[in-house]
Amino acid sequence: MNTQKLWTKEFLGISFSSFFLFLTFYILLVTLPIYTLDELHGNEQEIGLIVAIFLVSAVLCRPFSGRWIESLGRKKILLISMILFFVATPFYFLAKSFVVLLALRFFHGIGFGMATTVTGTIAADIVPNERRGEGMGYFATFMNLAMVIGPFLGLTVIHYSSFHVLFLLCAIFAALALGCALLVKLPAGAKKHSSVQRPKLSIHDFFEKRALPISLSAGSLSFAYSSILSFISVYAKGLGLVEAASFFFVVYAAAIILSRPFTGKWFDRYGENFIIYPSILFFAIGMFVLSIVHSAPLLLVAGALIGLGYGTLVPGLQTVALNSAPPHRRGIATATFFTVFDSGIGSGSFLLGLLAAAAGYSKLYLYLSIYILIMGVGYHLLHGRKKRGAAVEEEKLSA
Repeated sequence: MNTQKLWTKEFLGISFSSFFLFLTFYILLVTLPIYTLDELHGNEQEIGLIVAIFLVSAVLCRPFSGRWIESLGRKKILLISMILFFVATPFYFLAKSFVVLLALRFFHGIGFGMATTVTGTIAADIVPNERRGEGMGYFATFMNLAMVIGPFLGLTVIHYSSFHVLFLLCAIFAALALGCALLVKLPAGAKKHSSVQRPKLSIHDFFEKRALPISLSAGSLSFAYSSILSFISVYAKGLGLVEAASFFFVVYAAAIILSRPFTGKWFDRYGENFIIYPSILFFAIGMFVLSIVHSAPLLLVAGALIGLGYGTLVPGLQTVALNSAPPHRRGIATATFFTVFDSGIGSGSFLLGLLAAAAGYSKLYLYLSIYILIMGVGYHLLHGRKKRGAAVEEEKLSA
């Protein structure tokens, strides 16, 4: 039996489109707080709002994005979302007040929420059925690379140049995301499914119930990971490891990239549990190591373990969510997954901040290592003890 080709022009197109989208996102994520403080003379509370409003708008539009993908078609929503994201980017040049910047972040978040939903759906359509775990893993790797390159590039530009150059660079990357999207041609049957539209709206049109159990597992784990995004730099600064912290995500991404060729293939060959259970364990161990960090090498070991664990979990869980739904519901399944996933990150950033203030960062990461193991039991109860989704088997039979 011949293995179907994975690295097609369409797969590379949607992957690079996602890469430039997330590259712009991560550049702005780390530099806009500095812009708010230095250029707009804002405070810490306003910085939090700048980050939160973007995520809120992205989460709010995701359920609608899933419906639009299925009713209007993948390519149309891809282009609309990328155009919205691109058009919003040059307006950062004009954001000379906090209120204007806040409104712009809300608008930009809508384009981002739509785009990330549709790119994941299209990637799942493009990759061969029997290589979906491997393909979605590689697709996620492009996002992981953006997560490393974006913050480094953004901070370097504002250190050696200016915010005007930074915003110009972001506009160029947003244009490249749109350009790559234009090159993507969708396979037959992956455009729109008007036959499944309903005359009256219902919750079924916005959420895929078959994807909800695995989405809840993903959201519970992203809740824990939000502590890394929000507090790792502050924790490292308190330990006197600021320089090492700048390499934390580099090691994190390196662990993902080095393991991806194996984990994706094992996912497809042996099933999701073969990958997800060990990944949860690595994630928990990485958090435990983080709680006892006292040196730079140990901090980087924690980064590698968390990358190997959580970095492998995300594409694996997303693939399970996609596999749980039939092809004409993939857009809504993707929207369901990311709505719950982003909600976990958003709520975790706030609630874990309260816990960190009360208990300290070391105890926070210790408690989270235990929490992750408990969530591993939750995954087992919600999905792990069941067989792989019937939707995939039906799809294979009909292929």
